[in-house]
Amino acid sequence: MSFTTEVKHELSGLRPVSDACDLAQLSALVRICGTLSYSGPGRFSIRAVTENGSVARSMYLLPRRLFDVETLVTVRRSVLHKAHNYLIEMPEQPGLAEALVRMGVLDQTMRLASGIDPAFASSDELARAYLRGAFMASGFVADPRGDFHLEIAVTGEAYASQLAQLCSRAGAPARINRRRGAFAVYLKSFDGVLAFLEAIGAERSAERVRRMRVVKSHKNEVNRLVNAELANQSRSVDAAGEQVELIRRAVGLVGMAALPPAVREFCALRLRHPELSLRDLGAEASPPVSKSALYHRLLRLEAIVEQAQAERDDAPEGDAPASN
Repeated sequence: MSFTTEVKHELSGLRPVSDACDLAQLSALVRICGTLSYSGPGRFSIRAVTENGSVARSMYLLPRRLFDVETLVTVRRSVLHKAHNYLIEMPEQPGLAEALVRMGVLDQTMRLASGIDPAFASSDELARAYLRGAFMASGFVADPRGDFHLEIAVTGEAYASQLAQLCSRAGAPARINRRRGAFAVYLKSFDGVLAFLEAIGAERSAERVRRMRVVKSHKNEVNRLVNAELANQSRSVDAAGEQVELIRRAVGLVGMAALPPAVREFCALRLRHPELSLRDLGAEASPPVSKSALYHRLLRLEAIVEQAQAERDDAPEGDAPASN
């Protein structure tokens, strides 16, 4: 089961808050999912298709409970997608036109209403209920184990803009993206997705998003530490390689025996352990030597090599100092 399906299933099981909230939710469901048919004055019918059983159940039960409107559901199996879909119908019948006016689908003149009925934005509670219906109708939310992303696909830029305003009012500022003739009202942040789920009443799903944020945070911190350690190891290996090359130059220029005892000890340790950092290399000495002490011996070695190289470069040809 996808996370979107889980959220819609949770929403469909919420206890009714009030008839007004249920009406706001039904309005969004019918406006986004439904297709209105007109066959004469006062003669309307509604058809809607969904693949989500929870959405079908809400669209079947809410009109019956709120308006005592006959609602039919037909379960069909898609041969192409090998999945069930649901056809919900409100056939032409007495009282349906008045119900559609109350849903904000028709205006008082029995014409198709534009935008969201202001009544459903008259309180925060009604606005959240409308958003709940809108999400159930055409919402998608990504699995929180991946990116945080939630969107509602609708037709009409003005309607999408009004829906985005309701999202912002609920503490989830949304953006709008045009997509193949439709419009997606979307959120792409943890805070936005969480605020939206909380606003529409999906508390269980919101808690899952919170937990995944903690898991992601821990995972990112572990990855950061691992990457930092790998980077440190890489730098240590590169530095050790440069030190080995410096030792070889010193042996070629002045010979190992000519080096001061402490520097000779450093050279011997480095040649035996070319993979260790200076700190770990110091632990191999007897007695152990600090990283700072080894670093100073390295600096002395560099100075010896620079001086020997300079003397060799300055010496007349044929008089270069012989190495031991």
